[in-house]
Amino acid sequence: MSTAATTTESFVTHLNGRPATADDLTPLAFAGYAHFTAIQVRDRRVRGLDLHLTRLRSASQELFGRALPDDLVRSRLRAAVDAGPADASLTATVHSPAGEFTLDDPGLELDLLVRSAPPSDGPRGPLALATVAYERPLAALKHVGEIAKTYHLRRAVADGFDDAAFVDRQGRLSEATIWNLAFWDGEAVVWPRADVLRGTMMSVVSRQLDGIGVPQRVEDVTPADLPALAGAVVLNSWTPGVPVHRIGDVELPEAPRFLDALHRAHATEPLTAL
Repeated sequence: MSTAATTTESFVTHLNGRPATADDLTPLAFAGYAHFTAIQVRDRRVRGLDLHLTRLRSASQELFGRALPDDLVRSRLRAAVDAGPADASLTATVHSPAGEFTLDDPGLELDLLVRSAPPSDGPRGPLALATVAYERPLAALKHVGEIAKTYHLRRAVADGFDDAAFVDRQGRLSEATIWNLAFWDGEAVVWPRADVLRGTMMSVVSRQLDGIGVPQRVEDVTPADLPALAGAVVLNSWTPGVPVHRIGDVELPEAPRFLDALHRAHATEPLTAL
């Protein structure tokens, strides 16, 4: 009697390179002093791996005064990837066993929680973004516990938008809830000047644009500047660009050349094995 073939591949949650137990995860249920990076894995390979390792290392130094070695982080990422499907979304979160609301113990080794999930390419768009006066705390860090991002997303959807874009105290557009913003003037990519999280996708695209002959610059972008621009997108680890057709009450034109340039830049970045 024959039996159908089954697959042992499944998505996993690992703590420090081994499958996490309920006892491992219970102390983390309400923990909010941690940072993370989000990675798209394709064929067990990653674009911008160096950027993810640098993000985890520098954020750990900022929050804890120490960091896990890159080789150790890489091996733990690889363990999670090897245990599951070839294509996945990966989230790697660093925290201290000392928890929050207490002094840290510099003698404690940091923990690395790695979770895999189905791969994502993000929404197709185009999106409409509400404008919200908000500045993320510790904006340069990708940290956990940001209730305001979900709050503003849900308020924006309740008001008939798809998501929200943030305006800082100087009146400049900065970033969106879980996205970087980018604009198009018809020939060049315009990155908004503000205190933002520099996303790994933003960094991948930025370092590849020059090589494909697309100029870029950084400048202040306010809501009043939007009518003069030729397009806008949001981007994050899911995708190098989702078109945005409205920010606040300003309609933005379609910009297929802009979107194509971002996707070509992303495709130019090599995939690296973990």
